[in-house]
Amino acid sequence: MKLLRVGAVGQERPAVRDRDGRLRDLSGLVTEIDGSFLAGDGPARVRAALADGRLPVLADPAPRIGAPIARPGKIVCVGLNYSDHAAETGARLPTEPILFMKAPNTVIGPDDEVLIPRGSVKTDWEVELAVVIGRTARYLDSDDEAMACVAGYTVSNDVSEREFQLERGGQWDKGKSCETFNPLGPWLVTADEVPDPQQLGLRLSVNGTRRQDGSTKNMIFGVAEVVRYVSQFMVLEPGDVLNTGTPAGVAVGMPEPKPYLRPGDVIEVEVDGLGTQRQRVGQAS
Repeated sequence: MKLLRVGAVGQERPAVRDRDGRLRDLSGLVTEIDGSFLAGDGPARVRAALADGRLPVLADPAPRIGAPIARPGKIVCVGLNYSDHAAETGARLPTEPILFMKAPNTVIGPDDEVLIPRGSVKTDWEVELAVVIGRTARYLDSDDEAMACVAGYTVSNDVSEREFQLERGGQWDKGKSCETFNPLGPWLVTADEVPDPQQLGLRLSVNGTRRQDGSTKNMIFGVAEVVRYVSQFMVLEPGDVLNTGTPAGVAVGMPEPKPYLRPGDVIEVEVDGLGTQRQRVGQAS
């Protein structure tokens, strides 16, 4: 099942994409796609209504698509989780997941404008598989317990400002939490439609030039281990998002002059089975 939110910024309403690719309105059935929806019987009610043909087709066949999950409580990210990405940045392979946070208000729709922050000269891209939590995860003991807490998956562009991240006191969050730095979506694909999250291709292009082309099979720490590990240090709640790392091909890992993002650039992002994103880059005023 592919869940999404459509409409103007701040006025999104829930929808679902049926097997024929049509968008069907959920606003008469559920109020929002958020943690309460995922933790309750929301997904089951949507499946039943979809099977019964009771959901109206959206009048606008091509609305703006917002982030598929409303108001994530937190966004936990894993750094250097692909061996090729660690190598290109000159970092040692981690022996445990490297965790950092992105502010929840970095989340925007998959095709919304990405803003280069004031003073930035090193804004970078990162295609990632994002995991959305569907039930409380606390001190999990096994991979099976971890996967049972996964509601579904979506596409993330973990936009990063490398000077802020790496050269301004060693605090990664400063380079990760600028406004618009987490385009998410287009869909939240429920876990039952992704039988193996470790077999997904990830790709990203800038201005038509392929920059990243990887696979989740090359994660150092897979989805189950990431969820289990994070639950040892913080409680994950329904609606929380985990960005699971990026493969090689980011600007910071390239030879000089590094092709960091500039206003007018166009970023295209995709993950197998989870949809595509397209962002134009602007400048923060």
